[in-house]
Amino acid sequence: MSALCFDAVPLVKTMWETVCRQLAVKNLDLEETMNTYERIVSVPKSMLLSTFVLLISVPCWPQAQPDNTQSHSQTARLLEPAEASEEQSPGSEVKPAALQGNFLIGSDDVLAVNVWKEAEISRTVTVRPDGKISLPLVGELQASTKTPKQLQEEISAKLSAFVTEPAVSVIVQEIHSQRFNILGKVDRPGSYPLTEQATVLDAIAIAGGFRDFAKQKSIYVLRRQNDGVQLRIAFNYKDVIQGKHLDQNIRLQSHDTVVVP
Repeated sequence: MSALCFDAVPLVKTMWETVCRQLAVKNLDLEETMNTYERIVSVPKSMLLSTFVLLISVPCWPQAQPDNTQSHSQTARLLEPAEASEEQSPGSEVKPAALQGNFLIGSDDVLAVNVWKEAEISRTVTVRPDGKISLPLVGELQASTKTPKQLQEEISAKLSAFVTEPAVSVIVQEIHSQRFNILGKVDRPGSYPLTEQATVLDAIAIAGGFRDFAKQKSIYVLRRQNDGVQLRIAFNYKDVIQGKHLDQNIRLQSHDTVVVP
């Protein structure tokens, strides 16, 4: 019965679709449609009625299975951007720890030195003008020109003679060493925190720009070197903003002084 049923599917389906189209398109009733179909395909009306009865009475017609291939491919395509977003190219993001590791401690910086379970040793200290700090049991240490990690390792090494496996952390709480000065005919002269990439143009912008009668071609930067010698570096604002002598727009260093006559 099942085989017979499946073999009849194409014929019955075709007949039924034709009957439906006749009823809908030509606005005929069932009897008129049967008569029309009998004349066209030369099939007796009795057979048409029999196949119609077979169609509605035998629940064995194969059901079309949903094609999951397309849905799966669409789902895969939807997931691809999300999965790709989780992958980041190396070096695409700078970690804060890396920035902190490059910082060099300087005079007047405030450091929090913590030794785990050693409250008597832990304290907040300010780096002296000579670049040193003092701690119990450790004594004096050179902190200037070192990174927090380097200072932390040195304190741990010195405390190991008194404390078993000391756990030391050094945190820079306040930065006062990385600053520059700008003086003269600018709107807001004074001392400002120094960022890593700050240039002479940045300093002028931070200070609010020029005041009236500022000599924009005669600006200079005063810089004291490690040997104590002071340099005077010329800066012609008019030339630089026109794209000339761009090498004059130097990157500022800590304690540089920009003078706008």
